[in-house]
Amino acid sequence: MNILTDMTHAQAAALWSGLMILLLVVLGARVAMARRGNRVVLGDGGNAQVLLASRVFGNAAEYIPAGIGALAVLAMLGMPAYVLHILGAALFFGRLIHAVTLSDTRPTVGRVIGMSLTWLSLLLAGLMLIVHAFVGSAHG
Repeated sequence: MNILTDMTHAQAAALWSGLMILLLVVLGARVAMARRGNRVVLGDGGNAQVLLASRVFGNAAEYIPAGIGALAVLAMLGMPAYVLHILGAALFFGRLIHAVTLSDTRPTVGRVIGMSLTWLSLLLAGLMLIVHAFVGSAHG
């Protein structure tokens, strides 16, 4: 199956939404493991490793739900699958790159790339939704 040409818009939205949910689970597990390894019961306990893992998860949790929502609505509106693949991939890889390269000691190029992909995908999705609201109302 060629994911760019054989998937429906709903399947494309499901693929990227599922991958982002799995990313959240992995990042959440990293927080739990950091807490357990550093014997922190609640919060970050003043531990830098736990704080960093918590912020990586928190940052993803702040952006991913909006992206999944946008993908779902765009799919319901019948946006072509290739568009959903572009938006979904940009958001997923933006979040993944950001998570892998985030450092508490210095800014990283990966952090900038990750945030840029995230913001670009959400900006484009938001604009598509707004445009579709007006174009769709003229036809419906």
